[in-house]
Amino acid sequence: MTGTHRALNRALLALTGLLLIAAGALAAAAGTLPGAAAEWAATGRESWGRIRELLAAAPLPDGTTSWWTIAAVGGLLLGTALMTGWAASQGGGRTRIVAETPDAGQGTTTVETGLVSRLVAEALAGNRLVLSTSVSAWRVRGPAGKESAIKIRIQARQGACPRELADTAEQLIAGLDRMLGHPVPVLVRITAGTRTRPAPPDRAH
Repeated sequence: MTGTHRALNRALLALTGLLLIAAGALAAAAGTLPGAAAEWAATGRESWGRIRELLAAAPLPDGTTSWWTIAAVGGLLLGTALMTGWAASQGGGRTRIVAETPDAGQGTTTVETGLVSRLVAEALAGNRLVLSTSVSAWRVRGPAGKESAIKIRIQARQGACPRELADTAEQLIAGLDRMLGHPVPVLVRITAGTRTRPAPPDRAH
């Protein structure tokens, strides 16, 4: 439930994995096959010779630097900028606004995450199964475009029954829908201690 570009991340991970597999295979071949190391050395010398010829073919006026060197530095800077932008795009999408409702020209009623967090904490304050709760809101893609969704994390006490916790979460979500006046996408994550029975997967409503 974030603004991360999952398709791009998976493509980059797949490409990185393939490159690492190829590098590992080549390194293993160089160490095990009799003629692989010599072939690698010859290929390296030939490639370096071609690079030197390429650099010499486009010298700058000072005669000590090549245009290709400038292009390589520019490419590295561009790659660094792209990687920085990609890293900055990870996560994101978090918001403090859960819902906004126009009041017939008199303004807009805004429900913030803090209010929902307090309501959840008060609703589960006396519950023997719950140790703690936390609430966050995120902007996600919905049928009508971007909309807010709620993520509720429930920390279960040791020995708590996940089934009872799931039922409690469903009642809590129904109460939130009534309070907001319309259904809001909700992801409930139930976490547990080492002695708690295995919890079911995250539930989305």
